[in-house]
Amino acid sequence: MEQIKIFTQLISSELHLPEHGVENTLKLLDEGCTIPFISRYRKERTGGLDEVQITSISDRLERLQEIAKRKETVVKTITEAGKMTAELQKRIDDCWEATTLEDIYLPYKPKRRTRAQVAREQGLEPLAALLMLQREPHPEQAARRFVVGDVPDVTSALKGAQDIIAEQVSEEERSRNQVRAAFHREAFIVSKVVKAKKDTDEAAKYADYFDWEEPLRRCSSHRLLAMRRGENEGILRVSITIDDEEAVNRLQRHYVHGNGACQRLVAEAVEDGYKRLLYPSIETEFANISKEKADEEAINVFTENLRQLLLGAPLGQKRVMGIDPGFRTGCKVVCLDAQGNLLHHEAIFPHPPVNHRMQATVHVQQMITDYHIEAIAIGNGTASRETKEFVEDCIQSLPSLLGEGSGVRLFVVSEDGASVYSASKVAREEFPDEDVTVRGAVSIGRRLMDPLAELVKIDPKSIGVGQYQHDVDQAKLKHSLDQTVESCVNLVGVNLNTASQHLLMYVSGLGPTLAKNIVDYRKENGAFTSRAQLKKVPRLGPAAFQQCAGFLRIPQAKTPLDNSAVHPESYGIVELMAKDQHCTVIDLINDKEKRDAIDIRHYVTTETGLPTLTDIMRELEKPGRDPREQIEEFEFDPNIQTVEDLQEGMELPGIVTNITNFGAFVDIGVHQDGLVHISQLSDKYVSDPTKVVRLHQHVRVRVIGIDLRRNRISLSMKGMGNK
Repeated sequence: MEQIKIFTQLISSELHLPEHGVENTLKLLDEGCTIPFISRYRKERTGGLDEVQITSISDRLERLQEIAKRKETVVKTITEAGKMTAELQKRIDDCWEATTLEDIYLPYKPKRRTRAQVAREQGLEPLAALLMLQREPHPEQAARRFVVGDVPDVTSALKGAQDIIAEQVSEEERSRNQVRAAFHREAFIVSKVVKAKKDTDEAAKYADYFDWEEPLRRCSSHRLLAMRRGENEGILRVSITIDDEEAVNRLQRHYVHGNGACQRLVAEAVEDGYKRLLYPSIETEFANISKEKADEEAINVFTENLRQLLLGAPLGQKRVMGIDPGFRTGCKVVCLDAQGNLLHHEAIFPHPPVNHRMQATVHVQQMITDYHIEAIAIGNGTASRETKEFVEDCIQSLPSLLGEGSGVRLFVVSEDGASVYSASKVAREEFPDEDVTVRGAVSIGRRLMDPLAELVKIDPKSIGVGQYQHDVDQAKLKHSLDQTVESCVNLVGVNLNTASQHLLMYVSGLGPTLAKNIVDYRKENGAFTSRAQLKKVPRLGPAAFQQCAGFLRIPQAKTPLDNSAVHPESYGIVELMAKDQHCTVIDLINDKEKRDAIDIRHYVTTETGLPTLTDIMRELEKPGRDPREQIEEFEFDPNIQTVEDLQEGMELPGIVTNITNFGAFVDIGVHQDGLVHISQLSDKYVSDPTKVVRLHQHVRVRVIGIDLRRNRISLSMKGMGNK
């Protein structure tokens, strides 16, 4: 209980949030409540904290818990060594900063047999103390007393004493903080090419960093991660430097007092301690800190891209044809029903080298007719534009031939990760009798119907958004991505009767085991008719029911609220409102006048406050509404097919395919995305590209640069009127 109070104060101060809300959030997390549940259904207890704030509280809690665990190890080690004092114990108890804790621990930390440790074993610690006092006019004479045993001469005695001083200086907090301050002020990151690798093909992509340096504090996330990747590949040597001479002088001014033989020996020891021990230690610390910061920025960009991708506009339950386009190997075509079930598949060859265009046209038109296709999804990879033009011709000639088809809508869909899905365990379980090409086409078709339901089946790192996702801390990346997927799934809500096991596992309070149990129960007992039936699912107890129920939807349920975001714990309130209006719950949902007549203040209780009541009224207005936008069709400029067709100054339509912290990549239909650098995103200053553009946004761009040799296209959105 005491620790919760400490954590509350620390987190509240760091995040500038009210202590009451932070404390209750910590308690709810401790009770096993999920972040989506807390943010949606416990607003009274948190003071209305949103999901971002609660996630920040949860992340800070994990960090403080790690420090608390580390403190236990530190205290145990120091106590067992017999060096614990009341003052030291208090310093450790009061410390909640990881770097400071490690500084406190460093002098007591078990270490390999250092030069200083050898000198101590030789009995030279008193000589080191004598030198540090700097009062002895003839240190050589004093050192003679220590020439015994393993110490052969005066020079060895003095050298051993200097080793002890060097280690003491390197481990003292004030020394470390002094050098740290210098790194904060003036550190440069320096990158040099390994000469033996300079002319290799692998090194070419790192040419910008062959001889590069810049202030560390100004080094952007993508540049730092690029340099570190080059270092890991053995192409670059990367270091973080400061002015060593000035750093040594500052330390010597602190430790050396006056002039004399002792002072010279101490000055030499301080310089050795800096160069051999202190500088490498702080350089490593700043390398780690800068990498962590770069990781955090890259992860933030990636998670925001993933959020936008998962919340992409769904077409909804329509009969869809999915096409994975190709030239030599043909186009893989699948027909899906409105629930995404596979009805039919075949391959067509409308493009060179096979060129069976007429035959392919007949087959596509027949499939549209036979399976009552309402929309067609075409993957955006190789042969995408050519396939889209071919299908457009098929649709245009369909009405005169078969009397229908003019209402078929055509969409180009990102196929990133489709091949990963098609070879995955999930895909094999869904389609054990089909090959990977069919599974990939199914994934493309389903992504059009519901991007969220389909993309959760794919490792987010394979979806093709973000930057340097394979170079960042993988545990932190996975944690952040899992949180993002969970957030998106619960924001949208899940149809309990159609959701796959993989989608259900991200619902608040469920996880893989309960998701599987729900699917198994559904197979054995048929569709759920009420949320209350969830209590019959094996191992789904009251706690799990409380966490998940509000996020699961049942269309056409016996109780209309089962298809809404109103939590079952609040059904009684809605029923009381209906009773007071002399109507049913369905009447309340359908009649705006009856809802407008309700004064929600009359329904406030100790457990249910105005925030929850306001949410209930909003949900009654549009039960189970989908927060995602409506899907839009898109057309590339028909006159632009390849990079060679481009000219500077051209204004073209495009689709945002990826967002990084240095700009956005836009597909303009030439098989090579162009880059809108951050400086070209807007007429105004932009610090964060995600504030200006969103993934899959339809934009207008201007071509400002074409590099055919490197296959690079530079674009601008300035003055283009994008919204």
